[in-house]
Amino acid sequence: MPLKTRQQVREEFGRNGWSYSGWARKYNYSSALVSEILRDDDRTPRRKCLRGESHNIAVQLGLKEGKVSRAHLPTMSPA
Repeated sequence: MPLKTRQQVREEFGRNGWSYSGWARKYNYSSALVSEILRDDDRTPRRKCLRGESHNIAVQLGLKEGKVSRAHLPTMSPA
């Protein structure tokens, strides 16, 4: 599956009527961290999402390749 840009993920949230905080609660992530990652710049992001929770969020949103280290969380799917 091709990777998405932050803009594409934001548009997907808009099309599906999802809020950042609702998605974060559903997957047991920090809503502030999800917002920070999605509002960051694609070309020069302040948060690199290299490890930990930010890595898991980026992978689950389709922003980067890798494995979510919390296996009980399903991947984001279209409504």
